[in-house]
Amino acid sequence: MVDPLPQEHRFLSAIHNADWPSPAQSWSLQEVGLTGEALVELFESQVQSRHLDLHARRLQARGEAFYTIGSAGHEGNAAIARAFRHTDPAFLHYRDAAFLIQRSKAVPGQTPLYDMLLSFSASADDPISGGRHKVLGSKALYIPPQTSTIASHLPKTVGAAYSLGLWRRLKAHGEWPEDSVVLCSFGDASFNHSAAQGALNAAAWAAYQGTPLPLVMICEDNGIGISTPTPQGWIERSMRSRPGFHYLSCDGLDLLDTYRAAREAERIARRLKQPVFLHMRCVRLMGHAGSDAQQAYLSPQQIKADEARDPLLFSAGLLHRHGVLSADAIAQLYQRTEERVAQVAEQAIRRPRLKTAEQVMASIVPPSRPGRRQTCDTTVDTTPAPMAKLLNQALYRLMQMYPHLVMAGQDVGRKGGVYGVTQRLQAHYGSYRIIDTLLDEQSILGLGIGLAHNGFVPILEIQFLAYLHNAEDQLRGEAATLSFFSKGQYTNPMVVRIAGLGYQKGFGGHFHNDNAIAVLRDIPGLLVACPSNGADAVGLMQEAIRLADEEQRMVVMLEPIALYHCRDLLEEGDQRWCFADPGPDHHLPAGLPGQWGDGRQLAIITYGNGVYLSHQAMARLQAEGVAMRIIDLRWLTGIDHEALHQLVDGCDRILCVDECRRSGSVSEALIAELVERGVESSRLHRLTADDSFIPLGPAATVTLPSVEAIVERSRRLLGTDTGRRHQASTGRRRGRAS
Repeated sequence: MVDPLPQEHRFLSAIHNADWPSPAQSWSLQEVGLTGEALVELFESQVQSRHLDLHARRLQARGEAFYTIGSAGHEGNAAIARAFRHTDPAFLHYRDAAFLIQRSKAVPGQTPLYDMLLSFSASADDPISGGRHKVLGSKALYIPPQTSTIASHLPKTVGAAYSLGLWRRLKAHGEWPEDSVVLCSFGDASFNHSAAQGALNAAAWAAYQGTPLPLVMICEDNGIGISTPTPQGWIERSMRSRPGFHYLSCDGLDLLDTYRAAREAERIARRLKQPVFLHMRCVRLMGHAGSDAQQAYLSPQQIKADEARDPLLFSAGLLHRHGVLSADAIAQLYQRTEERVAQVAEQAIRRPRLKTAEQVMASIVPPSRPGRRQTCDTTVDTTPAPMAKLLNQALYRLMQMYPHLVMAGQDVGRKGGVYGVTQRLQAHYGSYRIIDTLLDEQSILGLGIGLAHNGFVPILEIQFLAYLHNAEDQLRGEAATLSFFSKGQYTNPMVVRIAGLGYQKGFGGHFHNDNAIAVLRDIPGLLVACPSNGADAVGLMQEAIRLADEEQRMVVMLEPIALYHCRDLLEEGDQRWCFADPGPDHHLPAGLPGQWGDGRQLAIITYGNGVYLSHQAMARLQAEGVAMRIIDLRWLTGIDHEALHQLVDGCDRILCVDECRRSGSVSEALIAELVERGVESSRLHRLTADDSFIPLGPAATVTLPSVEAIVERSRRLLGTDTGRRHQASTGRRRGRAS
């Protein structure tokens, strides 16, 4: 066996010499509500956590383990676990192994040591992630996995806490007991992250207005973020007087003081339904991770002083002073645990690991579940109307058909959205189901993720596509990874409505006209729909809700702003871009494109505004005798490329009209997929937007495809262009061609 690490030597030497520190405040077991047996149980959880940390480093040296960010110094969180119910959902910091171990003791049949060692060794048998990541999580223990705790998980904990009160108002039940308390933990360095500050602000903003929010946010303050010290007193000064929060603090090195504070936090949050900030002061031992050489930034004196503050030494001292265990019994417990961890580790490292891409990707798409749709008794208004009105009608129906739908976003309620898509919904369904949020996209998305954790299907609105970019990690790093890293045990189905793309008249600039969609297209498991007309918008929205409800999918509806209120196609008053509401049973399946026309000389593949522009171009080209068709993608991810190939098979020329930027656009993928299916490259062409931001004023469309550019490019491809036409149009051509 590998020699024990120095930290082990120090602990055993201190026990042998009865050299344990005393806590700053002396509490009796009776004062804090613990028995001697309970204190031993907490210490055992701490020791098990410590030996997992130590053995992970041994296994890594052998090439058998792959993750060594440990919990050493933070083991006081075992006392927090004991103070709460095992059914209280807990979103944990990566240094909270002792919390998980202690909570597992409340549920028969748990094997936390074996499970965590499987996780360390990236075994496919790991019960939470299946070998995809080292995460702290357990379905039986109500601990959803968190793959990173730079505070990106905090916004969803606010949503999770909000969901408990919402279910009570609706007189129904979600996934968790209605009197639950939501816990989340994070470090003092993560406290400064924008996601943390946004979540703290959102929680305070809601609680300040009397919103029930049973939430305990635990800051595990070890005084350093990898190598950067946290200013002394910063956390307390920042939170002690924060409106909406109860501030409590404890000495995380002292199990009795930590248990005392945790019980008070539990009482406030559960009884008063108000958020608590629990500030647990602790220490970080053995560096940030196994590869971190803290000697590079901490002096030997600082390291030695930290090691003297080992919480296991404090706990051993408590056991001895309270007459619960002798020094020999403490040493024996420590050594027995070491032997047990080593034995279990040898079993865990022999278990199989993931070997194929199919195995790795098996949980990207969540499992299906029974749908919860109810009968809709709303009369369908079939009067042709533009997209915004038809979407409004569809959302009205959907809120009736799915009582667990909740809509949230800035200005979606009283105002009815910037473009009127959600008008009158709040008046009918109430402010609890149509929620006007604060101005913070991270908090809006976090609210939705938390609601989805507890059985709701949220419809979230991001006012403009450009506003998503400061919060996109809530989709990529939080929402999309949950099923993947939990083997489908945890999901957060939702629909996110985003107004975007270009061609908006009278109101613009790059924050309100944004055609950057690459960030959405490369998120595994995320579906992105983009309607070009009102009827399709209804079909896509109704399918998006079905996908979220029955298949637990995440769907983004990218809604072209310029088409919201568009009525006319070729001339003013023709009303040819108004469509009848197709009704509640109309669904457009994910990935399947649509088709307009059946000519074979030219096929235009496009989406969104490109469909509208291509229809205008088609009117001119057909007048010149061109037989053509327009393929409307409808879906920008999960595209059925085989179906698309069949729709353009046999066409002489194929033109992709892509209103998004040339680099990273969907047309790149379309061309590549068609070539792979045997379509000659000479038949394939694309017309895209330039790699540019969109300016304000008359120049707002000069970098985008235009009707004139589509007509000119089509003529050139078909050989019908004349020198006169080419000369006349060169000054008006817009969009990048290839």
